[in-house]
Amino acid sequence: MTTHVLDVAPSLRHPVEVRVVDLDDPLEGAEAVSVPVTATGDVPEVLGVDRDGLARAGFRPVVGSALAFPASGTPVLVAVGVGELADLTTATVRDAAAAFATAVPYDAHLATRVPRSEGMTTAESAAAIVEGVLLARYRFSLRSTEPETVDVASLTLVAPEGERAAVEEGAARGRLMARVGMLGRDLATCPAGMLTATAMADLAVELGPDAGLEVEVFDKEQLTEMGCGGLLGVNRGSTQPPRMVRMRYTPEGEPSGHLALVGKGIMYDSGGINLKPSDASHSQMKNDMSGAAAILAAMTALREVGCRARVTAYLMCTDNMPSGSAMQLGDVLTARNGKTVEVMNTDAEGRLVMMDGLSLSVEDGADVIVDVATLTGACLRTFGTEVAGVMGNDAAVVAQVRAAGERTDEPVWELPLVRAYRSQLDSTVADMTNLGGPNAGSITAGLFLEEFVAGTPWAHLDIAGTAQAESSRRWVQKGPTGFASRLLVELATSFTVTGKGS
Repeated sequence: MTTHVLDVAPSLRHPVEVRVVDLDDPLEGAEAVSVPVTATGDVPEVLGVDRDGLARAGFRPVVGSALAFPASGTPVLVAVGVGELADLTTATVRDAAAAFATAVPYDAHLATRVPRSEGMTTAESAAAIVEGVLLARYRFSLRSTEPETVDVASLTLVAPEGERAAVEEGAARGRLMARVGMLGRDLATCPAGMLTATAMADLAVELGPDAGLEVEVFDKEQLTEMGCGGLLGVNRGSTQPPRMVRMRYTPEGEPSGHLALVGKGIMYDSGGINLKPSDASHSQMKNDMSGAAAILAAMTALREVGCRARVTAYLMCTDNMPSGSAMQLGDVLTARNGKTVEVMNTDAEGRLVMMDGLSLSVEDGADVIVDVATLTGACLRTFGTEVAGVMGNDAAVVAQVRAAGERTDEPVWELPLVRAYRSQLDSTVADMTNLGGPNAGSITAGLFLEEFVAGTPWAHLDIAGTAQAESSRRWVQKGPTGFASRLLVELATSFTVTGKGS
């Protein structure tokens, strides 16, 4: 029997109850309770230990440190470092909440106070706590036996006096954003044999109606009629048919603008004829659709967060496989907008599927285009696994992407579009090649994509480094991270139309 992604998706399979109570309400059913410990001042009496005792046990009162006190028949108390209250931000609150949740992996019912700080609202603090707890305890398992750790079943937030309504508002948003992040992880973690391009499209169709989305799926025959030569060219070596998914969100009332999102959906990337080496990175290539996954996850939340922009998403889905029919070096592909591209490397396939989605976004009259892709190893080598690269033809659009990354603690850093490097993409037989020289690979990839936006304000987000975590840290689990899923919700929610690109 074939396993459906929804059967194993933690974001959809395990709904978590999030409750808000007042200071004097009992913490009914709580199995573990967070006790914040600041860098200075008294240690809370409930812990029954002083600072020296905590230090001898290896605890430090800094964000990221947590120590669970064994208990029988009563809730486990967890000392959680928070540093100085005045220095708390949503990022550090999220990290502290994650430390609390990971310190008690066998407890399903958790409780914590919501701190006040001048650096954020109480609602923002509550949202960060919910995100930190739920994302830190995320797990995706296809094991035949039950894991030792348990899922979070409930989270109780204790509101500061007079702040219950604000905490409830923040808790709802935090739960939604955590679900978005987990759905992005679910999709990127699914084995490629389970989540094919067809299955990805079917999932979008299944999730779309409840999220208020119009979903259209385009098959191989339709893509051929549309002239989407990039997506079709990459698909040539595969036995799995390609799919392009177009998702439309339309708000009630007059939209604040039209944002297009284009996602790379390479369901598995073998490299094609330019076969990847048989190393650990090759086994990770089920996550080469992380851009499309992040967009799909974000789209499911837009109605609930009250997004005022009209948003159209293009998920460009296929795998990239070697076979007798596969794309070859020297082949020339024709994009949707008529430009011809000489294939110099079949492992530079992401930009080929993206060029059709970008072209369609222009035809659709988008005010701004943002694309998301695990595009270049060069970006991983530049920024490592903690920061994504962003570049674009409009400073205001790039700034909006960076601001959304700051708010979600999914940081991005701008790379310049050095147009002097455009000559590296020159071809003797076509309009351009799909590969630049040995240097500045992320920038030449961005310059390639810019050829298909026709001057529309645009930003390109390269998440090749951030899409996969080498180990668990803070609220990010080892494996596919779902990076940009939450960022895109923030971007769409705060989106404003800019002038035309430079």
